[in-house]
Amino acid sequence: MALAALWLLAAALAVRQAAAVLRLPPDERLSDLLAWIGDNGVLRARGSLYDGPTPFTGTPFAGLVLRPLTRAAEQGLGVAWTFGTLLLVAAVGVVAVRALPQPVSHPAARRTVLFAVPVALGLLMLSVPVRNTFHLGQTSILPVLLVLVGWLRLVDGERAGRVRAERVGGSAARSRWAGVLIGLAAVLQPAVLLFVPLLWATGRRRAALGTLGTFAAGTALAWAAMPADSWTYWVHHLAGTGLGDPADATANQSVHGALLRVGLRGPLETVLLVVLAGAVCWCALRRAVRYARDGQPLLAAAVAGCAVVAVSPTAWQHQQLWILLAVVGRVGRRRADRLVWPVFVVLVMSLDGDALVPHLPGLSAVAANAPLLAALLAACALPFLPRASPLWDAPERSGPLGRPNLMLELLLIRFGYWAYSYVRGHAPDARGTAEHHGSQILGIESVLRIDVEHALNRLTARTPWLEAAADFSYTTFHFLVPGVLLTCLYVRRPAEYRAARTALGLATLLGLIGFWLYPLAPPRLMPGLGYVDTAHGPQDLSDPDFGALTELSNQYAAMPSLHVGWSLWCAVVVLRVTRRPLLRTLGVLYPLLTTFVVLATANHYLLDAVGGAAVVAAGCWLGRRFTAATRAATSAPTEPERELGPEPAPGTAASSARAEARPTRKPPAAP
Repeated sequence: MALAALWLLAAALAVRQAAAVLRLPPDERLSDLLAWIGDNGVLRARGSLYDGPTPFTGTPFAGLVLRPLTRAAEQGLGVAWTFGTLLLVAAVGVVAVRALPQPVSHPAARRTVLFAVPVALGLLMLSVPVRNTFHLGQTSILPVLLVLVGWLRLVDGERAGRVRAERVGGSAARSRWAGVLIGLAAVLQPAVLLFVPLLWATGRRRAALGTLGTFAAGTALAWAAMPADSWTYWVHHLAGTGLGDPADATANQSVHGALLRVGLRGPLETVLLVVLAGAVCWCALRRAVRYARDGQPLLAAAVAGCAVVAVSPTAWQHQQLWILLAVVGRVGRRRADRLVWPVFVVLVMSLDGDALVPHLPGLSAVAANAPLLAALLAACALPFLPRASPLWDAPERSGPLGRPNLMLELLLIRFGYWAYSYVRGHAPDARGTAEHHGSQILGIESVLRIDVEHALNRLTARTPWLEAAADFSYTTFHFLVPGVLLTCLYVRRPAEYRAARTALGLATLLGLIGFWLYPLAPPRLMPGLGYVDTAHGPQDLSDPDFGALTELSNQYAAMPSLHVGWSLWCAVVVLRVTRRPLLRTLGVLYPLLTTFVVLATANHYLLDAVGGAAVVAAGCWLGRRFTAATRAATSAPTEPERELGPEPAPGTAASSARAEARPTRKPPAAP
């Protein structure tokens, strides 16, 4: 069932990507491809490829290959191109999974491959390079696939272990075809030539020479067919530098783009770029050679590919697929540490930088260069584990009572807050429906005689000190108090931190479901009832576009009240972790104060507060069940422990027999 669910999710993502392109009008889908091959496209019009309002940005060889497509009808080409790109993405995913460092012949490894393929396809479909490829009609996936197939063809052939006579002939053929494939990729994307020294340093010199020969032949063919365009691309623009959008755009995640974004120009920028690019290439190639010899060919290719992204003059979003492949590297001693790098890479390659980094002035540069940072970390910095390491398959257990990895927690909290803001902002916000639900809530409260919002709001509006205190509390404590509690729990009570964080996350998720299913206008946005918006100022409800605040967030996300829910969570945490009377009293008073504040400022109804308490109660119950299940699973003995029983006393015969029965791990042989 889990495998079927993964494949269903991957298929749904693929259909979504195809539908996002095909549902557009023919003159709006595949914008870059249309600019190249449309009625007035640069590949159809006479003259240079690199002139005009929408110049061609690929190599002259790519233009030569694409020219025959100009005779195809746009609509048919759009459909064929979209589904052809889907097949290329699927091929990249399958090839990458088959290159994972486990023998596929092993039954457990085959099961891993079955589960890993749909996961890989899902990650590819969600990644920015693939999403932009579908929208723009780019050819950037093809060079990655050509390099992977050629590189892994060499590695698989060397692993085959055939007899010497077969190996001599087969090795030459494999090297020749691998060189042709990687050379074709270099003709389409010249920075791929960085794989030539990798081939040479790992002893695949015939393939390296084949790559150079294929690149030279393809470039010469394009030069003979289009000499003027070849001169423009290779000489005037220095291998395409300066073509397309400005190189200092945020989408260009190369070292060159980063230097331009910080304001460097002229000879100083050029010299610094050459020095940094040389250092990145030297470091990345040394690491890639080490991982290739260690039996991790996919990681070696990803490290070299990340260097390609960093040192290219322009590395646009659709050229950054190499960074996602670096997710296969294993980093860290503990199980929790292993998740930091994959989570970081997936978030960087799936979200905008602003979603990953808080909106603070000092962190704006990190947000603008997040993919480049990931590429540099993979290429030059992260100490990926070798296969001979005892931590490769047996990392140290974190345990349910241990302190979780701080970087992973920060990433997940930031992503959770971004998801919370996104869902809240995109929940249904039809004004009529929200006001109708507001009338329902007021009617129910009137029947129950608990409609106290109006009286509290009028009292607050005519009492200046009370209004100022309520507004300050509403805008300040909602994030501050839970943040302080989480920090204290993380430092002092890691076991309680895990349980409390899980309960808060589940409660917030339930709250988002409530926002989506039941859009509700708060009292301050109900027309004709006389409520005063003390926190945001007066609103002209007669204006159909009155909600200036709705441009920032969905103002109809009132049921349940997460202000009250989070404050109740704070009270539960304080009561559980301390026995001090003063702190426990403050903990109990805090949700009561918050309930008064949200009612007095006309931001919520009393039933919203009840809803907030309900989602927190449900979140705490679900979190307790989840924590109990996690502790039971982590405390269960592993398979070898079940088979061998408890550890005997050292020095006994049983201890010697146990040592002989325990499996040993041998380092992998160099390819």
